Amino acid sequence: MPLTFANIGEENIIKKVGGKPETKKFLETLGFVAGGIVTVVTQTGGNVIVNIKESRVAVSEEMANKIMI
Repeated sequence: MPLTFANIGEENIIKKVGGKPETKKFLETLGFVAGGIVTVVTQTGGNVIVNIKESRVAVSEEMANKIMI
């Protein structure tokens, strides 16, 4: 399921990162890689704020839909 459906505060393991090659590369540089652990902090206005690799990152709803957990 896409990251946008994750429950707030619940740890999830990233299964797959989809999208165009440049999108995948961008997300990988932020730490969104298969096997990584991601926790949704909050969702506001379609954007998703997550904790990943001890950092807090905001991604758009469009990007979050490409991250499968």
